[in-house]
Amino acid sequence: MIIDVFNHFMPRPYLERLQKIAPDHVAAKAFPRLDTLVDVDARLRLVEEFDGLRQVLSLANPPLELLGPPAVSVELAKIANDCLADICRRHPYAFPTFIAALPMNDVDATLREIDRATGELGARGIQVFTNVAGTPLSDPKFRPIFRRMTEKNLPVWVHPMRGPDFPDYATEKTSEAEVWFSFGWPYETTACMTRLIYSGLFDELPTLKIISHHMGGMIPYFPAKIKLGFRQIFFGTVDRNPVAEDCGLKRPPLDYYKMLYADTALGGEEAPTRCGHAFFGTSRCLFATDAPFDPERGRALIRDTIRGVRALCLPKDDTDAIFAGNARTLLNL
Repeated sequence: MIIDVFNHFMPRPYLERLQKIAPDHVAAKAFPRLDTLVDVDARLRLVEEFDGLRQVLSLANPPLELLGPPAVSVELAKIANDCLADICRRHPYAFPTFIAALPMNDVDATLREIDRATGELGARGIQVFTNVAGTPLSDPKFRPIFRRMTEKNLPVWVHPMRGPDFPDYATEKTSEAEVWFSFGWPYETTACMTRLIYSGLFDELPTLKIISHHMGGMIPYFPAKIKLGFRQIFFGTVDRNPVAEDCGLKRPPLDYYKMLYADTALGGEEAPTRCGHAFFGTSRCLFATDAPFDPERGRALIRDTIRGVRALCLPKDDTDAIFAGNARTLLNL
């Protein structure tokens, strides 16, 4: 069995409502071109092409809070979660569960939707983005959300959010050459995880489960930069990081990064997958593809990511854990 924990879907009732609210948004215009993103039957045919594949569904971009005020985002969250739950009920063999979309611009409404989605609808976690309309997830107002998920013993999926309106340089107004997507998203994930760690989140909630997308962004490739802070060079020691001390962290910063979970959504590239696995370890790695966002409507990402995991040449128990075992444990399936 293979369980894909981070792929995306956009139910048609939700898409139709989005098209009315934001007709010029790229999701309204371009996303319908991917039938496996918006059509359940097309997605089922895709899943059936791969022996033993199951998908945990999550709503595709954009974050709900970017589509309107709280009244709009609450409405959209309910439509999305009701639809995803219905798909899972009708096709449990292909889609064992889903993760809930949330109206993050209204924390109280978000907490209510977490309870409804995980209680009534069967969601096994939530999806949030690395920032909420520009506000970092480390902002204290979002802490109740992390507390609620710790109480429920369910994971938080974190997806990067950064658009072309985020310039590459201070003298410009937009990003060029799709830097915002190719490199901005891994940076965004890394910055978000770092801010959460330095906010003391894991000292307060040591059993919190966070799944960082795209194998943790930049994290596995820069452990030396994590271990050595700029101020530490001049005012610390080998074992003393002044910034970590100022923030009151109880452990070395690198320890907290290794508390994260990371998915294999790296397009099947073997070297990055190997590096990510070496950093996080088998028990913290989960299979994910980012399907269906590729020119083959998801087939390339699924095929290549399966190959990339197998190329690690791990013992069978470890490979099975990454493909499905870790997901079953983490999601309480």
